[in-house]
Amino acid sequence: MNTHTRSASAVATLDAPAALPELAGHRLALRELRASDAPALFSLLTAHEVARFISEPPSSVAGFERFIANTSTRDRGPSRQICFAIVLPGEESPVGIIQIRELEANFRTAEWGFALGSAYWGTGIFSEAASLALEFIFGRLGVHRLEARAALRNGRGGRALQKLGAVPEGVLRKAFLKDGEYLDQVLYAIVDEDWRASREVHQVAPSASSMRVH
Repeated sequence: MNTHTRSASAVATLDAPAALPELAGHRLALRELRASDAPALFSLLTAHEVARFISEPPSSVAGFERFIANTSTRDRGPSRQICFAIVLPGEESPVGIIQIRELEANFRTAEWGFALGSAYWGTGIFSEAASLALEFIFGRLGVHRLEARAALRNGRGGRALQKLGAVPEGVLRKAFLKDGEYLDQVLYAIVDEDWRASREVHQVAPSASSMRVH
């Protein structure tokens, strides 16, 4: 696939009114947001420990309903922003979200962000959800460069990004206004060549040796 343009299947997926595809993992799935997700997202994403390093979330359930309506791909033609809900098996309510925003035409360059309810931190949920999202971003959308910004103080977020293969490229001084204070941010990026190389290594690794490590 030409990584500098979206594939035909990705264009069809995003332009169709039938919503985003559901991406299924071992312990969770990613699906398009629904209006009924608003109360759960309001509860999860306005908690102080979650909201302290993300852009200001909506301040009410109605605000989240408007946010969901604005990110819906239904009947809107080509999408410039995509938002997945992270859901667990047998559950209807999301435990977090992953957003992807177009920075360059045809998603050649994109930015992503994410938020997860604090009860699910350290459980591996984020890692699996992010891996599903990256498969979609690079494999389906044909993104060439994927950027993320994390507050310098947000050590947890920075470490999570680096575990996914994101490379810190520099500090953006006083770039993020939060609670009346400008915070430094770190710019991270993953390029498609690095993602594909890492993916091939992880696919080969399990069968490369039967040695057990105790």
